[in-house]
Amino acid sequence: RDRVSTQSTWGCHANTADGPQVSGRTVNCSHLTVAARRNIGFAMLVSKKDRELVYRYLFKEGVMVAEKNFAIKHPSIEVQNLVVIELMKSFKAREYVKEQYAWRHYYWYLTNQGIEYLREYLNLPPEIVPSTLKKTARSFPQTRPDGDRPPRMGRGGGFGGGAGGGGGGGFGGGRDDYRKSAPAPGDFKPDFKSEE
Repeated sequence: RDRVSTQSTWGCHANTADGPQVSGRTVNCSHLTVAARRNIGFAMLVSKKDRELVYRYLFKEGVMVAEKNFAIKHPSIEVQNLVVIELMKSFKAREYVKEQYAWRHYYWYLTNQGIEYLREYLNLPPEIVPSTLKKTARSFPQTRPDGDRPPRMGRGGGFGGGAGGGGGGGFGGGRDDYRKSAPAPGDFKPDFKSEE
């Protein structure tokens, strides 16, 4: 239960105290980099303390972000980044999280199955939910007392435009002023000839 398995690309059969066995013989992998060790197919041992730190953070936030750098500690948790990435890959395989990868960063989002698993693993009551599922109080009221929308920035409102602003894009009035103006005269016929 405290192991996180990675996929084998060299056909490792079993891990021993000396190292993994590849095609029946024990391999000494102490000289390999972390990335090379991952490709051999190690079963990674994770301490219960580190596992619980990662699980508690994931349940509390509902999301997890980790840079693809195996040599550093995770910025939010006092756990190696490699441990976080491997635990999340295990969760992804069991469909407890959804994974996105962009610009050398992994992004994991907790699924409903993952919430149930973590709630059971961490012995949490049903009323405790991740922060991604909590309703937030709105900072502005739903309806405005005067029934009007707040001013917009750019064309037709905000800086230099809209009601009382004097210029929707520099044309002497906002969008509403344009709509209220008189239509084109009845005998108006636009000419689209190019001047040569």
